[in-house]
Amino acid sequence: MLQIYKKFLLFLGFTALVCIITSAVWSKSEDNLVEIKLLNNLDDERGFCVDIKGHKNKAKINRGLQAHTCYSYQGKVAVDQGLDANRLKQKELFFPKFGVCLYPSSYNNPLSLTLVECKKIKEFIFNEDNTIRLKNNINLCLTVAKGKSKKGGGGSPIHLIRGLSMQICNKKDSVYQTWVIRHIKKGKIFNEMLSKF
Repeated sequence: MLQIYKKFLLFLGFTALVCIITSAVWSKSEDNLVEIKLLNNLDDERGFCVDIKGHKNKAKINRGLQAHTCYSYQGKVAVDQGLDANRLKQKELFFPKFGVCLYPSSYNNPLSLTLVECKKIKEFIFNEDNTIRLKNNINLCLTVAKGKSKKGGGGSPIHLIRGLSMQICNKKDSVYQTWVIRHIKKGKIFNEMLSKF
């Protein structure tokens, strides 16, 4: 009986150690999260960020993406809006919490976007005008839907949502196609032009 008890205590100790290490690694990776934020706030003073549909940790990658009120006003980058800064510098739009990257759905339908396991292929370029363009079709820009925002399911004031897709790049639509990188350092929010990132 004593032998079983010792094995159980050893198992608990090992499990606790794994939890502590995992927590430390995740905490460090959270410090490296950034948002991709639309430069123009449109009808939400908190701004719109690239967002996985669903709620934070419970986001559903199979439901796709949207432009959603940026969560950084709450003091940190949310995991369903958080991209890995280092990989973003390499033009890879990687959501580390979910282990997926952003890609066009297919080359036959480059207007819609999907989240899948990361490939070695880089699909996007960051243009000098702070647009995110499809590498194989630089006339297509990541674009937030025009019109009135839809109300989301939470937040105070209520969060707002808009569609997100690749559309023809157009100067007259620049308010829907110009992006910045937003990150938080020591509780302060910083925006960095995409072209300088």
